[in-house]
Amino acid sequence: APCCRGMRDSCSEPPWGLHRSDLLTEEPRAGPKVIKRSAEGKLLTHALRLNNNTINELTDFTSTMEQLLEYPEELSWVDLSFNDLPTIDPVLTMYPNLRALNLHGNSIQSLSEVDKLAILPRLRTLTLHGNPIEEEKGYRSYVLSVLPQLKSFDFSGVTKQDRSTATIWRRMNVKPKKVKKRRDDY
Repeated sequence: APCCRGMRDSCSEPPWGLHRSDLLTEEPRAGPKVIKRSAEGKLLTHALRLNNNTINELTDFTSTMEQLLEYPEELSWVDLSFNDLPTIDPVLTMYPNLRALNLHGNSIQSLSEVDKLAILPRLRTLTLHGNPIEEEKGYRSYVLSVLPQLKSFDFSGVTKQDRSTATIWRRMNVKPKKVKKRRDDY
């Protein structure tokens, strides 16, 4: 069954650009390391490459990972580069061990999408270049102000100067939230 929005019959091409059944049944491409599997046949890996497809949404991502990986909660590296994702799906934030996330070459339009990733405590490496957001003023500073724990952003190391610039940029560009005064404060 394809990974379609609502599993509609009219969906001719799944948003994932590949069939969920293919993802679950096809043998992963061989790499330098031997592919290890559990007794149940699930992959023993913490990394997932779904780059260079036509994925435009991550419907059923969690259930697919549970079927595909022996320890989905240990997922630490996800490559979704060169797809057609218009947003950063909140499903990615359900993997607290995520350390590296490649989202370059997608269709992400709004810098505020990056805010969703702020709850990932271990995220250290992120790529977003090649998305429309890269053209927005303050792109690098915005991302680094939202994700100060990053060590690498867009395949470039994050320097002390980058962090300082991001802090200053945030002070100058992000309005503080208004605190509502209670009646008894007067």
